[in-house]
Amino acid sequence: MRLHLVELVLFSTYAELRAEAARSYLGLIWWVLEPAMMMGAFWLVFDVILRTGGPDYVPFLLIGMTLWQWMKSCITHGGYAIWGSLPMVRQVRLPPLVFPLIAMLSDTVKFACIFVLLVMILWALGYPPNAAYWALPIVFAAIFLAAAGAGFVISALVPLVPDLRFVIEQVLMVVMFLSGVIFPLDKVPEHLRWVMALNPVAVVMDDARGILLHGQLPNWIGLSKVALISVVLCAGGVLFVQRLAPRFPKLAN
Repeated sequence: MRLHLVELVLFSTYAELRAEAARSYLGLIWWVLEPAMMMGAFWLVFDVILRTGGPDYVPFLLIGMTLWQWMKSCITHGGYAIWGSLPMVRQVRLPPLVFPLIAMLSDTVKFACIFVLLVMILWALGYPPNAAYWALPIVFAAIFLAAAGAGFVISALVPLVPDLRFVIEQVLMVVMFLSGVIFPLDKVPEHLRWVMALNPVAVVMDDARGILLHGQLPNWIGLSKVALISVVLCAGGVLFVQRLAPRFPKLAN
């Protein structure tokens, strides 16, 4: 991407964040409230009613819901960005990739703010920052690339089939329940754990929790596989958007 497009994406991300803060006082607060409400529901079901949570379930669930909120927002907001910007796509000669990038970077800035709050809460719960924190940017980079790749693919498809949005919401809900977001992987029966190990989301969730809660470095082999899949998915998503780009200005919103 040329330098002026990089500057455009960064400035547009800043402008989007400023505009969201101006039009809604709940913009950033909702990023805290939504996972907090879902966490409360899962805590009530799994820890209070079923008693399967365990002693560390609250911080475990808090980390999972925070990371999942970031991933889900990047995928959905980035995935719907071109479709929601079709009038501008018709009027301005810009690479369509600009629109999902702005949405994903905006969500990432919000996540960075929420992550600071998350660390403070974990510290209050008895999980202070540790020496393994240096590996967090690597885990976060793998998460972002995976979410970006999925978001790019979806952003290319939704303008062609807008009703795909409803399918995506349901698919993401299923992925959340199958990715160890709300339950530890050691609760999975032994003969099914190899299936969970194939899920990139489950791998990065496990690595992030190991760092934040126990000061453990990631499983570098598993994380390397996730990073490779994420890079391939992201590159494929970029090429997919570029391939379909000539069709977007002709679509009706």
